[in-house]
Amino acid sequence: MSIFQKKQGFFEKLKRGLAKTRDLLLTDVNDIILGKKEIDQELFDELEEALIAADVGPAFTAELIERMTDSVRRKELDSPERLKEVLRNTMKAILKKNEAPLVLPKNGIFTILVVGVNGTGKTTTIGKLAHQFKEQGHSVLMVAADTFRAAAIEQLEIWSQRVGVPLIKQKMNSDPSAVVFDAIAAAKTGRADVLIVDTAGRLHTQVNLMEEMKKMKRVMSRELPGAPHEVLLVLDATTGQNAVSQAKMFSDSVGVTGLVLTKLDGTSKGGVILRIAKEYNIPIRYIGIGEGLDDLREFSSEDFVSALFEQGNS
Repeated sequence: MSIFQKKQGFFEKLKRGLAKTRDLLLTDVNDIILGKKEIDQELFDELEEALIAADVGPAFTAELIERMTDSVRRKELDSPERLKEVLRNTMKAILKKNEAPLVLPKNGIFTILVVGVNGTGKTTTIGKLAHQFKEQGHSVLMVAADTFRAAAIEQLEIWSQRVGVPLIKQKMNSDPSAVVFDAIAAAKTGRADVLIVDTAGRLHTQVNLMEEMKKMKRVMSRELPGAPHEVLLVLDATTGQNAVSQAKMFSDSVGVTGLVLTKLDGTSKGGVILRIAKEYNIPIRYIGIGEGLDDLREFSSEDFVSALFEQGNS
């Protein structure tokens, strides 16, 4: 299958995956616009209510309404139907600012610390990233630094075998920083140029675990200046507003440099990506729409918004 065919296939899958989000967001918008003869304050109030109900957040909604109001004032909008065009363009403009693929250097060791609460798809994301980087010609090591759950180590072992990427691990309840230390030492001997580090699913109430992560960052930085080069937060789109609070929590605690939004297929809460993009200036690296190896892709604002607005084969 060609790269173009793969891209087309992913786009069709994204359209299908966003169907519930499209229904929640655009059905209400269409209902509000349908039959309206003029653009007035009542129309804006109804739109505002519908957008906030679709999880896009108050900040995005306020910017959108402001843009629409300005367009009406400048007589650029002469009918309610054209409001959808402004909605689409505003979404694209906001998401474009956060569209930033992860670029790996050609030389040196690149370290990725993967964080997020349990159940977001962290382990699966690590496996898929390892597969992608290996396909791109990198030598990759997966690192099992979630030593608090035996299942976490076992899941990474399964992915390690599946994608043919070595795993650095220690026994359960080992010091996670010691595992990371071993991994960097292995990478320095030439075993890898990319390290992908799994971490325990931390919650803000578990202060000791957050402190453990900060310790891991200190150890990585000491052993390899500049490490970790990427702190990648994995969020589950189906959790809606919980994903927003997790973005804030991890940003405040460990300094997130990139986002992965998983499980976009089959959720009506995909609009949360707009809220996170608007309220937190964190690059969106990848989105996930399924279990397959190729179902984790670099985020494209153009593709996301087009898939959200196009009915197609959804």
